[in-house]
Amino acid sequence: MIVLTCVAAALAVVPLVVILAYLFKQGASALSFGFFTHMPKPVGEVGGGMANAILGTLILIGLAAAFGLPIGIGAGLYLAEHRGTRLANLVRFLADVLNGLPSIVMGIFAWQFLVKPFGHFSALAGGAALGAMMIPLVSRTTEEMVRTVPQALREAALALGYPRWRTSLQIVLRTALGGIVTGVLVAVARVAGETAPLLFTAFGNSFWSTNLRQPIAALPLQIFTYAISPYDDWHAQAWAGALVLIGLVLVISVTARFVTRARHGGGHG
Repeated sequence: MIVLTCVAAALAVVPLVVILAYLFKQGASALSFGFFTHMPKPVGEVGGGMANAILGTLILIGLAAAFGLPIGIGAGLYLAEHRGTRLANLVRFLADVLNGLPSIVMGIFAWQFLVKPFGHFSALAGGAALGAMMIPLVSRTTEEMVRTVPQALREAALALGYPRWRTSLQIVLRTALGGIVTGVLVAVARVAGETAPLLFTAFGNSFWSTNLRQPIAALPLQIFTYAISPYDDWHAQAWAGALVLIGLVLVISVTARFVTRARHGGGHG
């Protein structure tokens, strides 16, 4: 039995190792300092970089966090503090449905309500679509972390005259903050590589743009555009972009792991 479980564990790691090795083999040759600082070159010119796409990805992640985190954390706090009520059960069910919704459906929905009425694609629409995808994961993580807070802390705060809302925000939420941060990082890692919602919202941009009301470049979009092109140099750029993107996701995931270990090592708070 031990041998079988060890083999299964090894087989689970093999796909990741193969993917990382192949990405490094294909993308390392196109990686350079200029890749991070230069703009994409026109068709026929060798070289260039994805500076605009890297910046755009960071902007979209920031917008997604601004849209999704307050709602997700607030919903999770409500689910934990008012569990058992009809509204809490309904919100939990809807969060589970939203979590299983295909990302392309979220993109079409965002296009219908955030792009079509204004007549153009925008970074704000892309950030809102990614933020909506973060909400269910953040809310369920927040709910689970808040539930781990000892009831004695709530009772002590209420006994000292704290109102219920202040107890939830200043005592309960602060105590569960370490676990919530882990959930937030996992949610960020998930949306960082999403492509389908951005095709319908942010759309992409070949130029340097920080205007949130205009189309904006992003690594997943740039990788997609280059990968389906007939140009070998763009294919190499796509592999390099994929390597950078997977590196970003790995950094976020490792950070989440360290936060989790620090939380368990130091206890609550």
